[in-house]
Amino acid sequence: MATLALLPAGCLEGSGEVVEELGEGDAPLVTSAPLIGVASGRCLDVSGRSTSPGARLQIYDCNGGDNQGFNFTAAGELQVYGGTLCVEAPATAGSRVVTASCNGQARQKWTMNTDGTIVNQQSRLCMDVEGRRTASGSPVVVWSCNGQTNQKWSMPASADTQPPTPPSGLRTSNVTCTSATLSWSASTDDVGVAGYDIYHDGQHMTSVSGSTLSTSITLVPGAQWGLYVNARDAAGNVSQASATLTLSVPHCEADTQPPTAPSGLTGSASGTSVTLRWNASTDNIAVTAYDVYRNGAKVGTASGTASSPPATTFADSGLSAATAYTYHVIARDAQSNASPASGSISVTTGAACSTAICEVVQVATDNDVPWGLAPLPDGTIVYSRRDADDIIHLNPSTGAKTTLGTVPNVSGTDGEGGLMGLAIAPTFATDGWLYIMHTSPSDNRIVRIKIVSNRLDTSTHQVLVSGLPRNKYHNGGRLRFGPDGKLYASTGDAQNANLAQDTSSLAGKILRIEADGRVPSDNPFANYVWSYGHRNPQGLAFDSEGRLWEQEFGNSRMDETNLIQRGGNYGWPNCEGTVSNGGSGCSTPGYIAPKLTYSTAEGSCSGIAIVDDVFYAACQRGARLYRAVISGTSLTNVQQFFNGTYGRLRTVEPAIDGNLWLTTTNTGDKDSVPNNSNERIFRVILGG
Repeated sequence: MATLALLPAGCLEGSGEVVEELGEGDAPLVTSAPLIGVASGRCLDVSGRSTSPGARLQIYDCNGGDNQGFNFTAAGELQVYGGTLCVEAPATAGSRVVTASCNGQARQKWTMNTDGTIVNQQSRLCMDVEGRRTASGSPVVVWSCNGQTNQKWSMPASADTQPPTPPSGLRTSNVTCTSATLSWSASTDDVGVAGYDIYHDGQHMTSVSGSTLSTSITLVPGAQWGLYVNARDAAGNVSQASATLTLSVPHCEADTQPPTAPSGLTGSASGTSVTLRWNASTDNIAVTAYDVYRNGAKVGTASGTASSPPATTFADSGLSAATAYTYHVIARDAQSNASPASGSISVTTGAACSTAICEVVQVATDNDVPWGLAPLPDGTIVYSRRDADDIIHLNPSTGAKTTLGTVPNVSGTDGEGGLMGLAIAPTFATDGWLYIMHTSPSDNRIVRIKIVSNRLDTSTHQVLVSGLPRNKYHNGGRLRFGPDGKLYASTGDAQNANLAQDTSSLAGKILRIEADGRVPSDNPFANYVWSYGHRNPQGLAFDSEGRLWEQEFGNSRMDETNLIQRGGNYGWPNCEGTVSNGGSGCSTPGYIAPKLTYSTAEGSCSGIAIVDDVFYAACQRGARLYRAVISGTSLTNVQQFFNGTYGRLRTVEPAIDGNLWLTTTNTGDKDSVPNNSNERIFRVILGG
């Protein structure tokens, strides 16, 4: 079926925000084509071949008539008779779909999703053949979206496979603490630009029509954002992103008054962990964070916002046994005014570890982003440096690092692409195969290269899977071998949300691959796709029962942990975690609900690991490690560790001795500049 979504499901363009428009004729229409009902095999048809406004639509035997030729415009209109009339519907379920003179109103605008549904942008109701009838002449109405085949339509595949050029010339004006006008220069396309999608740092903000080159955006006071724009055409092809425009959002009012000092600091030890508590500070505007200091060095942060105060407790884990530590706490407001220090206390840890995290040992640092990490059978590890394009062999016992070599044809994306996931073959001890996922200049791909004599033998380089859509963000990138000997890979939606629901596309999916790159014969869709409906999955891990767990970035509201089923649909873009975005949202039949959700401010988790059926997730924006016990199909007893202690966490991996490896991703992780980071690799010793 055609991929003709003009805007992500649930997003409406316009709303009076257009500031600048292209001249007439700059966005050509898509060639007229029939819309064929999936249930009936009959064509959408203007009854009686009437060219007068108000004619009702029906299904009818396909005959190639001009009353069966439809096209979507760049503005989202569904037109017939070459643009003479538009298709519209009242906002009441059960109302007939009719023709009308084109007037640009929302009731005449439609979105065709990759699952074949056509959704009215005013009512959010689906175009539906009444009563699930299939006979010629059956009326067409709008009805609540329910996923039935009488609400699904196909259109002959578009010959347009060329995406627009990236937008350029981003600039802001009218900047305040809560809003700005973002403008850009037009993309070009062989058919026509249908829309632009506006993002900051991988999060979708709004979408506008293809004739719009400027729009108002909502800002967060004091935020540091990287803005960029993607263009899309009516066939669903999405451009690569524009260059990033950095925006420092001003605060709404100057604030030079610091908070009061925290008071009443107390602490208690449990084994090698210390729990601190204190009384809240006050501020003329709001306290937004508390920084915790151990022996004079900052070791953690309790973060909040002006409307959601930060916690007044902190757990410091992985300390040495029978050791005295001195603590104090400082409060901060949103403009980084710092309070005087609280009073200091001394806490002595227990004689032995009795908690979940016993010790954290720094084993290495790196000036690039350690993205993928794989333990080797001898207890050493290899890791990828995302922007430097090379693989490092690390001996944790000595700290010695050896560069194994550079991976061929790696390209950054000026965002989060580059050299990403690693996995070693189950047969590594005999054949030395290292599996790698990376971005190339044209796609994302999965390759394998043998490690021979502590070097990458590039003569063995094999491309196993190519053509995975890429973009500035949403590239996925994690690899994991399963107990079935198959390679599993996570792929992002490449900032084209509709691809996530298209099982013929490899974007927004969990893939399952034979070790030599073949498609396993028992995959559900006769291709690499194992599950779908994912936005930007990055964490993969198997439990003791051989079940696959997955960690996924949401857009702006909710991240999620999923238990993956063969052929399962996890709902993106209509469902983000448990939040409905469009269509029938998370209540859509067949969507699989997550096992755990997190706010994006407390999550943005990338890597996951499972050790003895205990689940761990390393989080970036949340700057913490989650721990949860797997009980049946649930995640229970959820705990948080290292809340701000080490900053943003990227990767967590099981060590062969039953402990964990953990890496940071604090600087340089939103660009493709090599060696501009300051990261650490830790060994985490686990307890009971």
